[in-house]
Amino acid sequence: MLHTVLRRRANGETVEDIQPDLLIPTGRRKGQSPSLSSVYRALAEHEKTQAYPEAVETAHADFAALQQRDRSPT
Repeated sequence: MLHTVLRRRANGETVEDIQPDLLIPTGRRKGQSPSLSSVYRALAEHEKTQAYPEAVETAHADFAALQQRDRSPT
């Protein structure tokens, strides 16, 4: 879905124009359109990962370390 939004925004469409055409593929809301806030939230997350890729990698590594620590017997 994000790829579709990014491509169509690059062609000059607004999120409001794109959102009704999007469909949620799985889950409780399968077949429905995501809310505008969900689309904007996904765009914001994408922009963060593009701006700070090292922060995302660090966060994933930190999370994996915490999971590993919680699984180890004490």
